[in-house]
Amino acid sequence: MSKKARIAVLVSGGGTNLQAILDAAARGEIPDGEVALVISDRSGAYALERAEKAGIPALEINKKACGGQLPFEQQLIAALTTNRIDLIVLAGFLSILTENFTTLYPRRIINVHPSLIPSFCGAGFYGLKVHQAALDRGVKVTGATVHFVNEIPDGGEIIAQKAVDILPEDTPETLQRRVMEQAEWIILPQSVEKISKEIILH
Repeated sequence: MSKKARIAVLVSGGGTNLQAILDAAARGEIPDGEVALVISDRSGAYALERAEKAGIPALEINKKACGGQLPFEQQLIAALTTNRIDLIVLAGFLSILTENFTTLYPRRIINVHPSLIPSFCGAGFYGLKVHQAALDRGVKVTGATVHFVNEIPDGGEIIAQKAVDILPEDTPETLQRRVMEQAEWIILPQSVEKISKEIILH
């Protein structure tokens, strides 16, 4: 049995990007990695059900229940350590992680963001807000970016990007769906495999 990178996917909501990773893995497109843990920072996140259906251990670690950022990050670190995690994937994870956390995992945390960074990114740009901002600005092309995570929101080195055309009749909702289907769900699993391979080769 060849070694695989053990992956934790951190989520806050429905887990569509988690599902894209699981589907890609099922198709044999992530041969060098395996999703070993799913962590949600929100109770009742549908992503937890997706994990359960796939037979993947899932945890809920809630910042408010932990009593603040530091104990929240300490619980995350404990869970990641216990499960011997090599790669952390933020897939619609809305909690900002501090430098105390990110410096422990250099080039081991990746995030998918629904725009072409450096456009429409940073603190406050998440979910439909990103797509609304792109429409408000009148840009003709948007897309998605997978990048390494550091202490600056959306500030880490870019791993992959894919462009998506904006259509005249787009709403934030239709644009969000198309960016997911045409960009996020393609480049996120590809990036997960790329980094998993790098991890097991080193």
